[in-house]
Amino acid sequence: MVGDHRRPGLLRARRGRLRDGGATPTGGPPAAPAQVPDVLRFTGTTLGGAAFDAARLAGKPVVLWFWAPWCATCASQAWTVAEIEPRYRDAVPIVGVAGLGERKAMKEFVTEFDLGATTQIEDTKGALWKRFKVTEQSIFVIIDRNGAVVHHGFLDGEALTAKVAALAGA
Repeated sequence: MVGDHRRPGLLRARRGRLRDGGATPTGGPPAAPAQVPDVLRFTGTTLGGAAFDAARLAGKPVVLWFWAPWCATCASQAWTVAEIEPRYRDAVPIVGVAGLGERKAMKEFVTEFDLGATTQIEDTKGALWKRFKVTEQSIFVIIDRNGAVVHHGFLDGEALTAKVAALAGA
């Protein structure tokens, strides 16, 4: 027998498929979806052409990295981003915001520094740079899990790593 047909709700709960409004497998109420703070109410297109909606990051701390493909400082920071992003991806997403350059150069930068697994938003028109009041590269905007901007400015690799680790609770 595949399941207990006398108690179908139990089987669904064991498989993690709960009815709307049902309890979680631990007996508590389902988690409420995170409120989307204004700072994360933006969309864009990744360098790979996929749609990006920052609202999906609500409830997590987030690092926005504003970079340009010709920027030497950005290149040095790219190594740190490539190193720490996989380790903290689920706890503290790092999202690149590529601007001040051509799409082809941006894609070459991502390839050169092995940043393909990191979300990179194409911002050739500078809309996100303006929204976040970024006037130069390379700037990190760090947003805590409640949607408050807790850092806006330059970070070297060591400082970035420390801030991301702290946000992740590591």
